Amino acid sequence: MAKPLVILGTHWLAEEMYDLISEMPGYEVAAFVENMDRKRCEMTIEGLPVIWVDDLREMTETHEAICALGSTHRHRFIEDVAAMGMPFATIVHHSARVSARAGLGTGCFISPQCTISTRTELGDHVFVNRGALIGHHVRIARYVSIMCGVNIGGLAEIGEGTYVGMSAVILDRVKIGKGCVVGAGAVVTQDVPNHVQVVGVPARVTKTNIEGK
Repeated sequence: MAKPLVILGTHWLAEEMYDLISEMPGYEVAAFVENMDRKRCEMTIEGLPVIWVDDLREMTETHEAICALGSTHRHRFIEDVAAMGMPFATIVHHSARVSARAGLGTGCFISPQCTISTRTELGDHVFVNRGALIGHHVRIARYVSIMCGVNIGGLAEIGEGTYVGMSAVILDRVKIGKGCVVGAGAVVTQDVPNHVQVVGVPARVTKTNIEGK
């Protein structure tokens, strides 16, 4: 039987996740969850209810959750829900290729047409958007967001809460710190320290003292 699932989030990415999950066996979306604006609980999404986050306490033994926020600041929502005892699903779209020798943390979402190569490890709640390519022996920490078309070379490392923008390229063996933003289309050729934004070809630091996106 399909497992009942709740989607944390009520905006555009939540609708996209619902669409993808609806094509997959194993899960059936039961509701969307809001934690900022109670008025959104008066609406429905795809004919399903929007519930207030506190109401999840009654569902922890019967449902699993997945977070549909692209922002790396989703950790706040996730940690609040996890504290209630809600288990999280790890979901891989059937068109993605994840090596049997790769590891995915709890709460990861792997979108269509992605590739995750051998001996690569993703931490908890990593979001990988459409068509991203992740090479071999890569280490990606928790709460990282990898947007559409990103290409990450082998043996690269990405720190916790970093956001990698659409179509960015990270070369082999490059290490990116935690809380960073890699701009769309950037080509990262050298290591990046914690809490900076890098953009351009090759990528250069344009902001410091940031905390993801």
